[in-house]
Amino acid sequence: MNIFKLSIKNIFNKPLSSSISLALLVLGVGIISLLLQLNTLIKDQMDNNLRGIDMVVGAKGSPLQLILSSVYHIDSPTGNISLAEAETISNNRMVGSSIKILYGDNYKGFRIVGAEKKFIELYKGVIKEGKDWDNPYEVLVGSKVYEKLKINLGDELISSHGLRETGQSHDEGTFKVVGLLKPSNSVIDQLIITSPQSVWDIHETHDHDEHENENEHENEHEHEHEHDNREITAMLIKFKSPMNIIQFPRQINENTNLQAAVPSYEISRLFKLFGFGIETLSYLAYLIIIVSGFSLFINLFNSMRERKYEMALIRTLGASRFQLSTMIIFESLVLTISGFILGLLFSRFGVMFVSSLMEESINYNLNSLKILNEEYWLLGLSVLIGVVSSLIPAIQVYKMNISKILADA
Repeated sequence: MNIFKLSIKNIFNKPLSSSISLALLVLGVGIISLLLQLNTLIKDQMDNNLRGIDMVVGAKGSPLQLILSSVYHIDSPTGNISLAEAETISNNRMVGSSIKILYGDNYKGFRIVGAEKKFIELYKGVIKEGKDWDNPYEVLVGSKVYEKLKINLGDELISSHGLRETGQSHDEGTFKVVGLLKPSNSVIDQLIITSPQSVWDIHETHDHDEHENENEHENEHEHEHEHDNREITAMLIKFKSPMNIIQFPRQINENTNLQAAVPSYEISRLFKLFGFGIETLSYLAYLIIIVSGFSLFINLFNSMRERKYEMALIRTLGASRFQLSTMIIFESLVLTISGFILGLLFSRFGVMFVSSLMEESINYNLNSLKILNEEYWLLGLSVLIGVVSSLIPAIQVYKMNISKILADA
């Protein structure tokens, strides 16, 4: 006698109650799995973009805004800082390496970043086609940019002022695509990268043209002064010693007009702000899973009472007490394991949906199909709920008096 087939048949005999129990478990497992996936994927993406960056120096303002704008490129900059002041900090004995970046323009919504070539090395960027830039107005294009905008080698790009597509076009300067970068799963995938000189030149040309409209007589002294006052947006710093992370940022914040922010601290603070909401949702999901366990128990208990005569007949056909009890447990485990699998599918569709929203708004992709270690605990929890829910009905079936049931019928 195939007990497993009987278990499946019994589940389909009670479609409504089985569906309610299954739906509750799918919802609970799905929510917890979705939160685990999003939390892990966002944290991995954040950490991946923090590699080799101990401190960011920029204009005064919100430290978190400085990190989000200069490291993750998903916010507006706090302002510009003097290149001369940045050089002074770069030459400090505590600084191991520094990378100057400047931005403020875009091409069809994707940022154009002027940076030293060390910026690409920082994220282990590899050129897929073409070459590195050698001259001003030559650019390397990140993988998400050329895939989305269908950009090819040799294309010419006209940038717009600001970080939105609606900004004024810089018609006086055209960037030429000389290289396409391989996907790196880092922030450079969504950037158009060029030399700092290119960004300075395009803005100096723009400012010079505007100034000429007002006053055609600009002398050499003013032109040299313009060069001396060049600015950058931020500087990414790696310390010689991890101990400097305590002392140096405080010195900059207290003794200069600049702002120093520590990315690891700011991102940790950001996750703590979101942590309460994630924790609350997790508790709610666990409560739903527990309710699904009660629903499953009631379903099995009622089913057992309604099928007493049927089970007694099965016993007379040769089934043992143990086989009948096992049938009840199988019913429960089939539902809970099915709920776990469907819950994982639900969470993956949720991750894909959230990822599509994030990619549309901030060009970040979070798709992943890997199973986390924490999700194996969810499988264990689902099996435990299945066993516990079926325990009392299984014991009652085991103790069932078939003579009395058949006589009463």
